[in-house]
Amino acid sequence: MRRPLGQHFLFDVNILKKIIDCSAIIADDTVVEIGPGSGSLTRLLAERAKKVIAIEIDRRLLRRLKENFSTMKNVEAIAGDALKFPYETINGRFKVVANIPYYITTPLLFRLLEFREKISSMTLLLQKEVAQRVIASPGCKDYGVLSITLQLYTKPTLKFFVPKGAFSPPPEVDSAVVHFEVSPTPLYKIKDEAFFIGIVKMAFSQRRKTIMNSLRSFKRIKDALLEAGIDYRSRPEELSIKDFIRLADGLCE
Repeated sequence: MRRPLGQHFLFDVNILKKIIDCSAIIADDTVVEIGPGSGSLTRLLAERAKKVIAIEIDRRLLRRLKENFSTMKNVEAIAGDALKFPYETINGRFKVVANIPYYITTPLLFRLLEFREKISSMTLLLQKEVAQRVIASPGCKDYGVLSITLQLYTKPTLKFFVPKGAFSPPPEVDSAVVHFEVSPTPLYKIKDEAFFIGIVKMAFSQRRKTIMNSLRSFKRIKDALLEAGIDYRSRPEELSIKDFIRLADGLCE
């Protein structure tokens, strides 16, 4: 069975249990599951958590979920778009555990970051390529805006890979489970978070250029690079988060 919106259902029970183990769910936890689909992961979450809020956009699947979990009082199946869902309405802090539909992965990650004060951790099944971008370090071809933004507010750990054959229908790519410990505030001291993110996005919008050329719209970019101890010939992917912070802090003065 396949969702109209491109979801691939994970049916391997052993892998589902590994995801639960990685999420470190305990009896007092509230868990948000995005795109529960047929409910295989939902059922395992409900066995461990105090409450499971399953957000499903497909009305047909939602009806089936409500029927299947009608006797489980700690499961609440809600109709909703994960990209627009009002996560602030959930009481207390919560954990997110989900098999993310590939086509919304990046915007959903950024959306969830907006609620980092509410989210204590995320355990997500992602496209392998996205997972590699999430954990990428400076100097790696996968390193970019997604890597830096997520690593500014979370500590991501790639837990294990999942072969395409574990899904029905099988996707065209392999997947990976990534666990994120989420911080409500930046993990680094920073003057202006919005300005910092803007600098990073501007730099990587022209990643083949040197950092000086990609940020040449700033009149004092050369002086700021010098003050930050960054070689003006460096490419954006060579700069660490701390490098970008020193640069952004210098430019916003």
